[in-house]
Order: sequence, then C-alpha cells, then structure tokens
Amino acid sequence: MSAVRYFSRNMSYGRKSREEQINRLGQEIREADAIVIGAGAGLSTSAGLTYSGERFEKYFFDFAKRFGIRDMYSGGFYPFPDDETRWAWWARHIYFNRYVDAPKPVYEELLGLVKDKDYFVITTNVDHQFQMAGFDKKRLFYTQGDYGLFQSVNPAIQKTYDNEEWVMKAMEAQGFEKDEQGIFRVPTDKKLLMEIPSELIPKCPDDGSDITMNLRADDSFVEDEGWHRASAAYSDFIRRHENLHVLYLELGVGANTPVIIKYPFCHMTLSNEKAVYACLNYGEAFCPGEIEDRSICIDGDIGAVFGELMK
Repeated sequence: MSAVRYFSRNMSYGRKSREEQINRLGQEIREADAIVIGAGAGLSTSAGLTYSGERFEKYFFDFAKRFGIRDMYSGGFYPFPDDETRWAWWARHIYFNRYVDAPKPVYEELLGLVKDKDYFVITTNVDHQFQMAGFDKKRLFYTQGDYGLFQSVNPAIQKTYDNEEWVMKAMEAQGFEKDEQGIFRVPTDKKLLMEIPSELIPKCPDDGSDITMNLRADDSFVEDEGWHRASAAYSDFIRRHENLHVLYLELGVGANTPVIIKYPFCHMTLSNEKAVYACLNYGEAFCPGEIEDRSICIDGDIGAVFGELMK
C-alpha cells in the first residue's frame, strides 16, 4: 500500500498538549538510535531567511520600485529586459540567501540538539545553511540543488560550477560595500546599479554556452557527481537503520513536494514499529492517523521549539 494512501486519510494533529509534545520530542532525540532530519523552507523561514517584507525591501528596494516585484521568489521568474539586469538580480538573490549567515541561530541550535547523535539530513532547501552552521557535509543531501552552483543550458554537460567568485564580483559591480566583517551591505546613499557589465554575464567555462541556476525546476536539472554521492549516502543510511529506533524529524516541510520528505517519512515510520515521526511546522503540523501513537505534531515556530528543548 502506497505512502500517499496512508497520508491522504485519517489526519491527526496530535492530542497531547504542546508541553507534552515538546517533552516527548526531547526524550526521542536523546533516546533514538538515529535521527533522520527532513528540512523544508519553513526551517529557513524560522531562521530569518524570509523572501518578503523587511528583508526584501532592504536588499531589493530598487527592483521593487522599477519592476513592481514584491518578493524574492516571484522575482526569480520575472521577465527582465536583458541579461545584465537579470544577472544583477540573481547575484543579489544568491548572495543574501547563500553566502551570509541566517539572521537567527536556528540551524546552529538544531546542530546542538543532534551533534552527538547518528544523524542524516535530507533537505529541499538550497541555501546551504546546514553546512554554514557546521553540519557534516557527508551527512547532507540537497535534493533540489544549491544556490551556490551554476549549470550549463547545454544538456550534454552534466556538471555544476561554483559561483562564489562570480557572485562577489557582480555584487561589487552593483555598488554594494563591504563592512568590517567583509559582508556586503547597501551603501548609505542607497545608490545601486540594477545591472552588471556585459562582460560579467556568466558563461559555461567548458563550452561558452549560457549558464543557469542549478535548481530543480524541470527535467533539465543537473544531478552531478556530488548529488549522486549524497543520494547514495542517504539511501545507505536509511537502509542501515531501517529496523532500529529511528526518529524521523520533519522540519518546516510544506505541501509543495511531499513525495521527497513527508510521504517517505510517514511510510518509513509505519513500516518500522520502533520508529517515531515528528512534524514541526507553523500551521501544518499533522500526521496520518495510522501512526498517531508514534507521532509528535508541534504547531509553531521551529526556533521557539528549539529554544524550549534547550532549556
């Protein structure tokens, strides 16, 4: 019977109090033989990496005024008038969501909770925050790509390319200034360029073809050697722990791609009577009724939950 069927009926939102659920989660973290962390956008949102509101206005105020863009997500699909403008947008988008620490230490707090455990992380996030927080990169599987990587539009080239050096040059070209910590900031006079020089438009170093982001949007997404290595490591971790006391810890996973984390976590919990499923999400904390007795559902801010667990 498929995981989708189990997930699609008899939903439970948990019957115990918030305090009881958090206490139980703390106990499971301490006692589990292994912890599989499944992280979605809600985890980064809790860490302050928001795509709209004050943070968007701070770094993209000029794009908002000129083009009417209202958030970083929709800006990624905007039909900019030329490549110079489009890549100026993407340089900012990449930098502020990939090469700076999250405003809040939620990822560091998560590491503090699991660092002494046998853990593995699968995530749909592309912001690299797990590695920046100190997680072991050999225990991470970024299924949907990485803001720090480019790929060629030429489907014959199944490679990815690090973009950090390019991003830094493109940020400087727009007029961003570095502070004493070496972090790019908006200048006091807010005079920024919304374009980069034509010679800075990135091209594939192998054949000179156009470059695009290594983000899973369609079947052109490049799964390079690193992606396959991480996928194999994740599969091996699941296999080696399939009959042990495993905590499947789902953090901020929405309904956009449930087949990557949510459905498999529920199914693996159902298949292993020693396993426990935990879902932490703001407004979307629920589980299938079939595993309600082995589930922990906590509706609320993930960072706040971590704070309570660390008391």
